[in-house]
Amino acid sequence: MIDQLRNGPDAADTATSTTSITALVSGIVKDVQELTKQQLALFKEEMKEDFRKSRDVALAWAFGLTAFMVAAIMLAITVAELLHWGIPMLPGWACYLIVTCITAVTGAALVYAGQKKLETFNPLPEQSVRALKENVQCLTNPR
Repeated sequence: MIDQLRNGPDAADTATSTTSITALVSGIVKDVQELTKQQLALFKEEMKEDFRKSRDVALAWAFGLTAFMVAAIMLAITVAELLHWGIPMLPGWACYLIVTCITAVTGAALVYAGQKKLETFNPLPEQSVRALKENVQCLTNPR
């Protein structure tokens, strides 16, 4: 009561409002820190999941391509021998050259198609990036 008479009636209210503003700002900072931690945890988990999936795909491709390469070599030899048997006047080296050229053109087309498919793949964790952008936008443009 005496403080109110000396400092005016609003002195106690000012001290209370300063404390509540400090608590409010402190709460906002804690919320931002917690949100940042959650975003980073989500980003880390998505990166782990994407890495695991990429590793599994790479292993499957490696084994599959190895088997496919052995089969392709055997098929090329068979086709070259069949070509030499079917057209006996062609020398053996010409039959192998024909099969090699056809195989090379086919391989180049498949590599090109694979490259185009790879360009559509986005290795970044899209959900985390989108959520992080939304959070930054909300923090920079409060309503």
